[in-house]
Amino acid sequence: MLSALPTASPFRTDQIRLELRSLLPRLIHWRRQLHQMPELGFQERRTAEFISQTLTGLGIPHQTGVAQTGIVALVDSGKPGPVLAIRADMDALPVTELNEVEYRSQIPGAMHACGHDGHAAIALGTAHYLSEHPETWRGQVKFIFQPAEESPGGAKPMIEAGVLANPPVEAIVGLHLWNNLPAGTVGVCPGPLMAAVECFHCTLLGKGGHGAMPHQTVDAVVLGAQVVTALQGIVARNVDPLKAAVVTVGEFHSGSALNVIADSARLRGTVRYFDPSFEGYFGRRLESVIQGICQGQGADYELNYWRLYPPVINNESIAQQIGAIAQRILGQEALIPNCQTMGGEDMSFFLEAVPGCYFFLGAANSALGLDFPHHHPRFNFDESVLPLGVEIFTRFVEEYGA
Repeated sequence: MLSALPTASPFRTDQIRLELRSLLPRLIHWRRQLHQMPELGFQERRTAEFISQTLTGLGIPHQTGVAQTGIVALVDSGKPGPVLAIRADMDALPVTELNEVEYRSQIPGAMHACGHDGHAAIALGTAHYLSEHPETWRGQVKFIFQPAEESPGGAKPMIEAGVLANPPVEAIVGLHLWNNLPAGTVGVCPGPLMAAVECFHCTLLGKGGHGAMPHQTVDAVVLGAQVVTALQGIVARNVDPLKAAVVTVGEFHSGSALNVIADSARLRGTVRYFDPSFEGYFGRRLESVIQGICQGQGADYELNYWRLYPPVINNESIAQQIGAIAQRILGQEALIPNCQTMGGEDMSFFLEAVPGCYFFLGAANSALGLDFPHHHPRFNFDESVLPLGVEIFTRFVEEYGA
């Protein structure tokens, strides 16, 4: 059973201030407490209560119940300066944990399988340090503990609730613990980091019948097969090959017996891209393809297509600042600029509203078996990276605009 605190970091820590290195046991305690109480989007009541109680114990003023279960804390240096924001998501996933650890999920069917418990702990640690050391920085910092990143999206409701106003936020940063990178590395780049996420549900309406008499039917399975194949041509033949995009059909359900031709088929899928100019294009093109195939076969269709998240696009100068901070702490070799992913994140809404940067904090440690992918029931990460996240956030606040 893996439960002990890390005894050594697999990366250099000499540039992390001693006080933050000493904070590791508390960061781990917060993270493990949160790990045991995973809650799905907009259900994070115990999570919010724990964070609120922790902030109260640290003497940090905060507002609860923002966009249902969100929290906004404000740390003030007492000196004039910029208003910055640090965002941490706090929801979990509908996954049953398989890790054999003391702090495993106590909620059946729910698990922190993406690192949001660590994000919240890092934000708490940063708020604690900045509140204790107002002499090192200027201005104010809002700490945004956001619900429902995984689904259905809590960033937009929090923005609509005014978290970026009163006082207005000048810049925002956030991080994602990332098991696609080893502990002690940082993935950051200017411009697009993560993809837009769009989704579709489509029902193809044919005409069922006997499997031995296909001439009397409009076979929905054949329709679905043609649609799935044709949709792959949207990217392959309609999108500039120098621009990345993905169309994926993840579900195909049709038929109920081996000798019955199905009268309908249900397809569900997702579209991903980096370039904001593609907004609206894939929905139109996808419907055009489906409509053409159905018309050619004498079938009909019902299509529901929607935009979930826009792409995560980093401000160039702030991304460069985060990269420079990471390089000074960890060395040039630890900076990973080619780290884009077609995964999506609703941090994108914050970055549409104000300049900022979202970055990946490498957290995998294969020597300890802490390298399962995100959303896996055995996902876990190297907790020794938690003070590193606090150090990067703290330096950003101290150096912003300097």
